[in-house]
This record gives sequence, C-alpha cells and structure tokens, in this order.
Amino acid sequence: MGNYFEYLHTVGFEETNIVGNVYYVNYLRWQGRCREMFLKLRAPDVLAELQADLKLFTLKVDCEFFSEITAFDDLAIRMRLIDLAQTQLEFGFDYVRLDLGERETLIARGRQRVACMRGPNSRTVPARVPEALTRALEPYLS
Repeated sequence: MGNYFEYLHTVGFEETNIVGNVYYVNYLRWQGRCREMFLKLRAPDVLAELQADLKLFTLKVDCEFFSEITAFDDLAIRMRLIDLAQTQLEFGFDYVRLDLGERETLIARGRQRVACMRGPNSRTVPARVPEALTRALEPYLS
C-alpha cells in the first residue's frame, strides 16, 4: 500500500446518468465520503471535536476526468495529503478502477482545499488544524 488512505466503492445505477456513465457530481461526493471514512477510521478524536465546535469548510474542489466508468465498476478512491498549513489542508484524490486480474486504471484525479474553523455559525473564525488530525495525516503526505 502506498502513502494514501483508500476508500473502496462499487458504482451503483443511481450514480449513473441516462447515458449510463457516472454523473460527474458523484466524484465530488466520493471525495467527501473518503474524507469522512478517513476521520472515522484514522482520526476518531477529531469526530468528537466536530461534534463540539470544530468545522471543516471545503473551500475549493476540482476533478479532472480521464476515462468513463459505469454501474458495477469497482473503484478505489485514494486520498493523499498535499499541503498542511496552520489552518488549512489540501487533499489529492486518485480515482482508480480496479479491473479483474489486479489491473488498475486511473480514471480521474481531484483536489480539495479545506479550512478549519471554530465557533458558532454566525461567528466562525479560522482555527489551527487539530493536533489529532495532523498526527493522523502524517503517513499520507504526498
């Protein structure tokens, strides 16, 4: 395994459009799901902070597509840490189709910039990336 966190997913019919390929917005949903599963499995202490006053605001997201996928394709969404600043993080995502015979095909690549904030909704302010999150992300620095 490389220096990435991996979320495995099988594409369902509900994620495809009328033509039969995956609708583009699902790639962004999978980025969020990968990030959530990372927090659940690798940084559970951060979940308690999210229930208190920590907020993770997604500032920017993008995805570049290389190949189409359809229902029942098996995917690995691989998240790496690209940048860790005092109050922000940037993640990179590789979307890899897992074909029979252990062949892998890179089908898309994305990025996501996240800001850490604290405080009530009407008065959130930038906050340092929590130490527990920094520690959990160390192995995934690209």
